[in-house]
Amino acid sequence: MVKKLGLLLCLTAAACSVASASPDQWTEVSSSHFVVLTNSNEKQARRILDQFERMRWVFQTLFPKLNTDPASPIMVFAAKNGKTFQSVEPQAYLAKGQLKLAGYFLTTQDENYILLRLDAEQEHSYATVYHEYTHLQFRSAGAWMPLWLNEGLAEFFQNTDIHDKDVVLGQPSVDDILYLRQERLVPLPVLFQVDAKSPYYHEENKGSVFYAEAWALTHFLLISDREKGTNRLTEYMNLMAHHEDPVVAAQKAFGDLKQLQSSFESYINASQYKQFVMHSAAAPIDESGFSVKAVNQLEADITRAEILARVNREDEARDLINSSLKADPNNALAMEAMGGIEYQHGNLEAARKWYGDAVKLNPRSFLASYYFASISMRYGGSEPDPVIESNFRNTIELNPKFAAAYDGLASYYAMHHMKLDEAWTLAGSAIKLEPGNLYFRLNAANVLSEMGRYNEAISVFQSAAKLARNPGELAMVQSRIDQLSQFQQSQARADEVRRHTDSLQTQGESKGIVEVVHVDEAPKHPADAKGPKHMVMGVIRDVVCSYPAVMELRVEGAGRSIKLYTNDFSKIDLTVLGFDPKGPMNPCNDFNGKKARVQYAESTDKTVDGQLFAIELRK
Repeated sequence: MVKKLGLLLCLTAAACSVASASPDQWTEVSSSHFVVLTNSNEKQARRILDQFERMRWVFQTLFPKLNTDPASPIMVFAAKNGKTFQSVEPQAYLAKGQLKLAGYFLTTQDENYILLRLDAEQEHSYATVYHEYTHLQFRSAGAWMPLWLNEGLAEFFQNTDIHDKDVVLGQPSVDDILYLRQERLVPLPVLFQVDAKSPYYHEENKGSVFYAEAWALTHFLLISDREKGTNRLTEYMNLMAHHEDPVVAAQKAFGDLKQLQSSFESYINASQYKQFVMHSAAAPIDESGFSVKAVNQLEADITRAEILARVNREDEARDLINSSLKADPNNALAMEAMGGIEYQHGNLEAARKWYGDAVKLNPRSFLASYYFASISMRYGGSEPDPVIESNFRNTIELNPKFAAAYDGLASYYAMHHMKLDEAWTLAGSAIKLEPGNLYFRLNAANVLSEMGRYNEAISVFQSAAKLARNPGELAMVQSRIDQLSQFQQSQARADEVRRHTDSLQTQGESKGIVEVVHVDEAPKHPADAKGPKHMVMGVIRDVVCSYPAVMELRVEGAGRSIKLYTNDFSKIDLTVLGFDPKGPMNPCNDFNGKKARVQYAESTDKTVDGQLFAIELRK
């Protein structure tokens, strides 16, 4: 009986640990770039906000051409002690023996969170945060910035110290110096060409000579430029921004690479890594413009839930949101947060409901509008839905810097083959706002494909390949290129057959012959498909297969239903666009309910509308 009681107490404590949060006093201090939420005090919150505003000023000053601000302010969760920090710490770091964090940077498509422990005492407590914040600053340069410089800059800025009037940059990392002493350097011409496919680069393993050497070379170039009044690194970046070959750009900006290698090795062997100071007293930071407000426990819990959902602590996140909704059933923020949890875990129908409810209560939330539209687009039928379109447009109006909304509306128009010129403009806006986003370029290529501009679409796919961060993404892009190339070839064959058929039909009519002659050079067409060819877009329904390879189906679209068949579905010219099949597709089982562009030939059989010979499945 004692054991059972003990178990009951443990379970009750686990269930109540999140809901019964300590009665902390929460304060929010914000600027247009950051929002600091803390259970410490207003003075601490102001200091943290000032610190990040000065870090932002550093990048604006050193790299004025970069677009440094994300679409919405960065949320900084500043925990006053270890207990509060653990209440949002990523699941992976909670186990005994794991590295004790003092800071953590969490980024998603639409939100960025910085988690800080204010009582941390180790040197460079927020190095991880500054490292990832640097990557965020250079996100717009992802289309051209080489990996060595991207990682080198992040390593360089991660040990920044921000004081009242000065910012100290360039302090070395002990780990980087250790790697440089123990490992053989990568030759500079090789380092300049390292990409996501290279064996030197492992995104998940920061501990390698690649990262150490990237830091040392960046340090060497930045410090020497500052000492000598040169701009070699800036020149190199400008050349790369204009898509120069990385080695050629290095030769133009840095001179003879053998001489650079020698000077660089001497710099490393001397082990005298200098620092430089930027005087930030003149930084245009107006503390009187900071907004301050008290935050109740309910609001703080919703923010915690949003973070917990993103650090693999879903159960705790759900508990917090359910408690918030119990206290206030019409809390739109809680509904939006629950929508985010369901979306993250693939429960799209539930997510759609939560976001829809949130939009009704708070139509001024750009994220709720966006996700409601985005998820609804996946569940929509073959007909356009003005509610989806209006929510995408509402998102753009509420936050013109949110690139995903432009991309979403462009994809919506492309899906329904409507307003394609506007879709292309919208796709361009998304890419302009986030040039380094691989998927925006893929969707832009899909728009061009819908417009019949296949060569341009392939060119955009090829530019997207340069943004691939790993072999998997690179293979995905190549698959899209192959699919579109095959479709383009199929279209060319079909056009050739159509022209030849029309020519034969014209000749036949002049001789009084009515029958249209089949052209044998079109092997993908069914042997008896002699009628005119058509294309229809819609959703495949009612797929029925019979022996040996006969298949019948309907295509619902454009306000009509078309019944088609084939005597041998193995000979269908099948392509996919906008997604990658998980494996071989079975037409009898896998086509039903899929959006598709279907090509068919009219048939003399009046029980059907035609024989299908090509299917392009779509996302």
